[in-house]
Amino acid sequence: MSEESRPPERAREMRDKAQELEQTAQHATDPVERQRLRDKAMRIREKSEQVYGRGSGTMDPM
Repeated sequence: MSEESRPPERAREMRDKAQELEQTAQHATDPVERQRLRDKAMRIREKSEQVYGRGSGTMDPM
């Protein structure tokens, strides 16, 4: 794997993790846990945008 392909891959991993946390939050019965998971997902998305730019990793390169 080349260094050039690593940032988009990492951005995609972060986006996937945030999505997973959102889905877990949707099924959480405890409101405090639900909010904690949503907050964590939001922080991951914000960090991904700061590091890799808005929308990074959302499209497959040709």
